[in-house]
Amino acid sequence: MLIETKNLTHIYAKSTPFERTAIKGINFHAQTGEFIGIIGHTGSGKSTFISHLNGLLKPTAGQILFDGEDIYKSKEKTRALRFQVGLVFQYPEYQLFEETVHKDIAFGPKNMGLSEAEINKRVKDAAALVGLNSELLEKSPFTLSGGEKRRAAIAGVMAMCPRVLILDEPTAGLDPRGREEIIANIQNFHQETGATILMVSHSMEEIARTVSRIIVMNEGEMTMDGTREEIFSMEAELHQMSLAVPEITQVAARLRSLGIDLPRDIFTVEQAVEAIMQRKGGC
Repeated sequence: MLIETKNLTHIYAKSTPFERTAIKGINFHAQTGEFIGIIGHTGSGKSTFISHLNGLLKPTAGQILFDGEDIYKSKEKTRALRFQVGLVFQYPEYQLFEETVHKDIAFGPKNMGLSEAEINKRVKDAAALVGLNSELLEKSPFTLSGGEKRRAAIAGVMAMCPRVLILDEPTAGLDPRGREEIIANIQNFHQETGATILMVSHSMEEIARTVSRIIVMNEGEMTMDGTREEIFSMEAELHQMSLAVPEITQVAARLRSLGIDLPRDIFTVEQAVEAIMQRKGGC
């Protein structure tokens, strides 16, 4: 396993009147190259869980293992992990602070102690991966559009070449075009590097289009873990957790109820179009 948790538990404000168990007993593992989606209603523990995976939060109980070793084995191990497991928070553009986009993207690689030549290469490579034009690198990040700021912030994490990239609602607050671009950037990074990707999202459509495995969290526990087909086939169980299957899956179900023969494993618009064209004998 590349990254793993054993009986992971986190209690906020322990032993105070405000004590709250955010996650409990989570056993999780991810292999190199997996693209995993994490879904769950607000307050289900998603953000608390992913904040443990690079040592940002320390567990109340349980273990986090990376390459088979406890991430708290030593201070050096914990520090090194944060370059190997990159975490992109919601609205990461609010963390931009440098004078230029280049300096912002270079911040992580610089802290890794890399040479100037390697830092510049990583900045250019990361900018290309997220679709930032080279002429933007010498501009202030605060002059960029909202979508460009988001891409610059994500590039800053990608520039560290993490083996695991974790994104918490990476498309939140963006318009449809911006969301499409960010998802394409993430997919591009995955294909180019073979890194493990964990993506938290409230959009079932984004999850359906990008991931091969889905984890469902509810009330601080990991209640489901399976393929896209397995998870979205359990519509009733998801509904009980205030979750839904993709809208196109619901449309396909309605069409089937009207007597139109469509497969049950339709989770994206592209799959629906293909199924309808095949039914009509189109090309």
